[in-house]
Amino acid sequence: MGEQKNLFMALGLSLLIMFLFDSFYMKPKLEEQQRQYDELVATQGSEAPTLSGDSVPQSVPETVAQLSVNEALIEAPRISIETPELSGSISLKGLRFDDLSLVNHFDTMDIDTRENIRLFEPAGTEKAYYAQFGWAGVGKTKVPDAKTIWSANRNSLTPNTPVTFSWDNEEGFKFQTKVEVDDQFMFTINQSVINTSNNDVILAPYGYVNRKGLPDVQGLYILHEGPIGVFDEILEELTYDDLEDDGNFKQSSTGGWFGITDKYWMAIMVPEQDAQIQNASFNRTTNGGVAHKVDYIEEGTTVAAGSTISNVTRLYAGAKIVGAIDAYEEQYNITLFNRTVDWGMFHFITRPIFKGLSWLFEATGNFGIAILLLTVVIKLFLFPIANKGYRSMSRMKKVGPRIKEMQKKYADDKVKLQQEMMALYKTEKINPLSGCFPMLIQIPIFFSLYKVLYVTIDMRHQPFYGWIEDLSAADPMTPLNLFGMIPWDPPSMIAIGIWPIMMGLTMWLQQKLNPSTGMDPAQAKVMSMLPIIFTFILAQFSAGLVIYWTWNSVLSIAQQWVIMRREGVSIND
Repeated sequence: MGEQKNLFMALGLSLLIMFLFDSFYMKPKLEEQQRQYDELVATQGSEAPTLSGDSVPQSVPETVAQLSVNEALIEAPRISIETPELSGSISLKGLRFDDLSLVNHFDTMDIDTRENIRLFEPAGTEKAYYAQFGWAGVGKTKVPDAKTIWSANRNSLTPNTPVTFSWDNEEGFKFQTKVEVDDQFMFTINQSVINTSNNDVILAPYGYVNRKGLPDVQGLYILHEGPIGVFDEILEELTYDDLEDDGNFKQSSTGGWFGITDKYWMAIMVPEQDAQIQNASFNRTTNGGVAHKVDYIEEGTTVAAGSTISNVTRLYAGAKIVGAIDAYEEQYNITLFNRTVDWGMFHFITRPIFKGLSWLFEATGNFGIAILLLTVVIKLFLFPIANKGYRSMSRMKKVGPRIKEMQKKYADDKVKLQQEMMALYKTEKINPLSGCFPMLIQIPIFFSLYKVLYVTIDMRHQPFYGWIEDLSAADPMTPLNLFGMIPWDPPSMIAIGIWPIMMGLTMWLQQKLNPSTGMDPAQAKVMSMLPIIFTFILAQFSAGLVIYWTWNSVLSIAQQWVIMRREGVSIND
């Protein structure tokens, strides 16, 4: 009773402290901020907008005429970007990051025809995609916008040579933006405002990423592509369809990060993690064509006469390299930045699996061999659990003929049939559910390995042996054109490669080893069709995934066969 009394007293004291803090500190502070704002609005004009998410400037209007990338690039002066991982340029018009290619990543493996992956493209092009940062202001203060022409102190941005951009509004305000880039994919944007006028003004830093059109997406639940962000340490993922069906998303936050992600690439804005984000939003617009925009705006700051304010934000634009992402998360203390890679709900399993796979890849030099070895390691880890399940299934298969006799004998008496079957299970010490439980334990682990292979970039353009030159692409060797001897490319729907065929055969063989007792004829017929159905479905998946699935089935068959032999079960029954 005494403990409860102390608890109630502590709760009451806490509420009292919170009330006093709100009444005598927070409320006067907010009232003073509002008074300052009202005074600025009164002196700067009655049409002054409020600082809100709507204050983020609109992205560059798209013209009806479609420009080529080269045509768009010569419309404004630029400074070049040259790093070990990135090449491109920054437009001095609007200070837009709108021309960016990945030096070490290509659209195809064909050396003669391949082109670098282009992440950003200028406004006016078919696939316009760019980022911009700036200041939103109150009243009639001129701030830089999409048409502003900036000056730069040098012509090239490299990891060793940052560039400072400058613009003077000729009203007593000088804007400077220092841009740095490292040797991977992170830009640091340090914005400053120097107030040499006699007036105070409220300014708020903002950033946005704008993408025209609807990109090609995988469209599978296993992978998120589209707007993504962290709001108050909570991950938010919306698809392009979500924005079309449910409307735009908007929320405030302390710190976090916001942007757009693809399967292998991303453009993510990272404000300081203690910054007060007044609004961050995911938007779908239809002005001049469908476009998707992710933006944020911080709380306004008063720039007093004769003072200078600064703001730092970052932009990750490039490939989703796990090592780089993890390093940035630790270096800049970015909340949940590692979740830019879609590790899924089993991230506590997928991340260790990825680390193991990466280690094996480094040790062997072949990603396909790393997949085979990791599958063996996982099989050994789950060996006791799988053994228990296979042993139970073997015993079920062993008594299968006796159960079929019972089913015929008691076909008209279901209650009696259940009683006899339960008596048989008890006599033979069989738990009909014991074969399912070990399988349920294994499912999250094997699904996690499958997800790692699907969502991470490491398997992309990695060769195996023989005809597999790219583990991330479908098996190209199909018997429909006599394995390439006939100059004909069959439709992808029926172009089944050698590895998918082997996978289907292993699925069929594994199915034959499992007991079919208890299935009605219709159910048994459907089950017998599954290997064929899966063969056609997975034929279009990456070869690495199919090789993993096939090899896992082979190991399972071997383990199950040994147990059946030990249990004295005929494989052909």
